Amino acid sequence: MTTRRLLVLAALGAVSVLALAGCASGETPAATPAAESTVADPIIVVTSTNVYGQIAQEIGGEFVEVTSIVTSGTQDPHSYEASAQDQLTVADADIVVENGGGYDSFIDGLLEASGSDAHVITVAEFSHDWPGEDGAAHDHTEEESTAEPEATAEPDDHDHDHAHEGEEHAHDDHAHEGEEHAEGDGHDHSGHDHIEGFNEHVWYDPHTIEHFAEALAEEFAEQRPEDADAFEANAAAFIDGIADLEASLAEIDAAHAGEAVFVTEPVPVYLATAAGLENVTPDAFSEAVEEGQDVPPATLLEAMNLLADGDVRVVIANAQTGGAETTQIITDAEGRGIPVIEFTETLPEGQTYLSWMQENITALSDALAE
Repeated sequence: MTTRRLLVLAALGAVSVLALAGCASGETPAATPAAESTVADPIIVVTSTNVYGQIAQEIGGEFVEVTSIVTSGTQDPHSYEASAQDQLTVADADIVVENGGGYDSFIDGLLEASGSDAHVITVAEFSHDWPGEDGAAHDHTEEESTAEPEATAEPDDHDHDHAHEGEEHAHDDHAHEGEEHAEGDGHDHSGHDHIEGFNEHVWYDPHTIEHFAEALAEEFAEQRPEDADAFEANAAAFIDGIADLEASLAEIDAAHAGEAVFVTEPVPVYLATAAGLENVTPDAFSEAVEEGQDVPPATLLEAMNLLADGDVRVVIANAQTGGAETTQIITDAEGRGIPVIEFTETLPEGQTYLSWMQENITALSDALAE
């Protein structure tokens, strides 16, 4: 909760470099807190996207001041170019929340350049599919000495505390061992490395977000122990909302288990899998679309044949990205009477994480019922 701005101002050379990068992108508005805290000395939280920012605000309440860097559907976290203002924002943080898994690598650059000593929470590491993990919870305290060091597939270029407790999540029934991940060939997306075999879009997995919420409440309580009861209560209420999402997904599973869906990108795969649906999209298709590459003709033909066969019940597209092949799939699906729904990567204005996910689940259920 102490400011670090003076340290950053002593490193203006690094700031200038980032300022040039930000100007070059033309799409880097200054990040500002979603709401000013009303308490003295609040916990300063910086999140890579507004998805995690809203969750942090909900759990931290009046005791936190949250700033999200990527807040618009026009910004792509994969290729986001950080600004000098972003660096100053991160430098002041007590806690930084990143998605990880190659999704928002700009955060690592900001941590490195700013010299931040913030505690870093990497949400992807709470996933049961995280390489080398079983969804292990995190302890970001510097005092933890019992955690064994572990190798992960994503290099960590900064010296911030990513220590892991040995604890495993008890909810193994939610593990996604059988899930086929659409983007698992280690390709580079706009200069950022993905982890082979891992779908980094973990905010579409309510179970992962439950564990993130638990860890976030614990982190807040460590920094403001006098307000620990408030954080615990807020997290409990949020997790009750997660349970409602999982109940809605279970209803889809009961009615439509094993039915086929086609996703133009891997963004909604966790949610579809949790609903008991089968993702039949060729990996090469969704991977090419996400990477901004042309879909190979043979792969496009395979995808079109899947729609023609009549087994695909729903097509799910990413509303924030697309291309000629995605448009072709959507047009063909609509022509065949296959429902098409769109999901986004960032939180729509006026939504909470829970209301947004429930809206997505309802859209999926309604489409399957057509």
